Amino acid sequence: MVDKVKTVVRIYKFRNRLREKCAGLGVEHAQISEEALALAEAALSEMAEDYPDWVSKEIDKLAEYQRRCIDTPEERRDYFIKIGETAHDMKGQGGTFGYPLITAFADSLYKFADEKGQMSDHDVELIKSHVDAMRAVIRGRVSGDGGEIGEQLKATLEQAIAKKAKR
Repeated sequence: MVDKVKTVVRIYKFRNRLREKCAGLGVEHAQISEEALALAEAALSEMAEDYPDWVSKEIDKLAEYQRRCIDTPEERRDYFIKIGETAHDMKGQGGTFGYPLITAFADSLYKFADEKGQMSDHDVELIKSHVDAMRAVIRGRVSGDGGEIGEQLKATLEQAIAKKAKR
């Protein structure tokens, strides 16, 4: 014989105070001042000027991880994880600072490094292709969609990816 136990479930609904604090959402007539917006835009512009220098260091890290994949194949999985983490951080910032190609290439690299497949020498070469494409964007200060140069960079990377897929 099975005893039935009576259970009481209570649901508590708390007011979302964070929503109320964020730009006045949930609070009538709250606004962000023009001065605060101007300060935020100025800070973002200043950060955008420094972005190529900052991201160059991240690209150098990716290149080092890629080289370590060659030198220490037994540690490749660990380096693929580091590559994925670095690419993930980069993809979230490229578009914010006017470099959507960095976002696109970093997103592609993140997805590739996160694949659960084999980590062959060809895979390591594809990482190098991503790194080279990102480096070209920053060295050439290819902002926005990059026009014809951006299209060429995308096409070259897509060819490398398609070549890998055929193997």
